Amino acid sequence: MQAMRWDDLQFFLSLARTGLLSAAARQLDVDATTVGRRIRRLEVELGGQTLFVQGREGHMLTEAGRRLLTRVEAMEREAEAISEGDVAAGARELRGRLRISASEGFGTWLIAHHLGDFAERHPQLTIDLAANSGFLDPSRREADVAILLARPQRGPLVTKKLTDYRLRFYANRDYVAQHGAIEDPADLGGHRMIGYVPDLLYSPELNYLEDISPGIEARLRSSSINAQYRMLAAGSGVGVLPCFIGDRDPLLQRVLPSVAITRSFWLVTHQDSRRLPRTALFVEWLSAMVQSQRSKLLGEAA
Repeated sequence: MQAMRWDDLQFFLSLARTGLLSAAARQLDVDATTVGRRIRRLEVELGGQTLFVQGREGHMLTEAGRRLLTRVEAMEREAEAISEGDVAAGARELRGRLRISASEGFGTWLIAHHLGDFAERHPQLTIDLAANSGFLDPSRREADVAILLARPQRGPLVTKKLTDYRLRFYANRDYVAQHGAIEDPADLGGHRMIGYVPDLLYSPELNYLEDISPGIEARLRSSSINAQYRMLAAGSGVGVLPCFIGDRDPLLQRVLPSVAITRSFWLVTHQDSRRLPRTALFVEWLSAMVQSQRSKLLGEAA
């Protein structure tokens, strides 16, 4: 096996973080063919190992690539410590890519609303926000930071509770005026329920209708919390929303005032990358942002 060149590892890092030859090329101020050539040279130097596979969304790390990334990021941290000495982490100019995975609701209604502030502080950083029905896996290095609905039970991960949040029942104000007050879970039987598609639930924590009234079923269903919100705002029925979504829309009002559902968001990072400046600073920023939005998350602002 030939000796690896540090500049080849820089090409590897850039492609691992951006996932795209073109994006890595822009970061490194070279053309995409140069990035591809340097990656192939590195694979030869590693004894013919394949570091990336190409898919629809770009270049994804193989298992060998993930192992190498762990080692190279450790080298990067040591180099930063030597070159920067005691410079505070907040003063560092972050570069590269930060990939965040979050549930659709939290990602679109909270993170996306405030993320420009973090981007303004770190203008050289490329930030990917994957906010959808499902999560990227930090243990496989698919994301730098994930905000999950349940605490992972295994993997080389560092996990802490980010915050609790509450959900309540909502309906359009005109819908309530037309159909009458909804005060008790027994009243739900006379209404069209809006909720998730049971066999498309990506987390058991979302299966809360059964906890409220056994046997209750949604008749208008979507895997998307944003689609459910739109149906509720349009007056299509009654359903459950996080308070940080439902309380924002003046068209909606809470029903079943005695019923509140509490769930938690969990902050997850890979144990080898949690101290990387881009990860550490984002976690610090996110924790402060969530604290500032605590009343909205717990439904205390309505």
